[in-house]
Amino acid sequence: MSRFELDTQALGPAALVTLRGELDMLATAELESALERLTDDVVALDLRGLLFMDSAGLRTILIARDRLSDEERRLVLVRGCQAVQRVFEITRSTERLEFVDAPEHVHH
Repeated sequence: MSRFELDTQALGPAALVTLRGELDMLATAELESALERLTDDVVALDLRGLLFMDSAGLRTILIARDRLSDEERRLVLVRGCQAVQRVFEITRSTERLEFVDAPEHVHH
């Protein structure tokens, strides 16, 4: 099993949160905590380093999107591997989320 890790850095006017490993029920509290500390207008989650994401991870991302939207902020996702993207596709979450192909495509 691959441990979950995240790093946060400034990406111009946005915050880039790079996720690695497995975003599952055990990792969601760490992600929620990191997202709550950010005050940037745009928050980008780089999913390219994720090997796995379950429904708890998806739920955390959707809740973060709604919270940021309520605060007139944006959540942008950098597309992950096929297994991770499949979770978004089968739940039709792609209709509610904003995806880009690379962090440099995140615009303010």
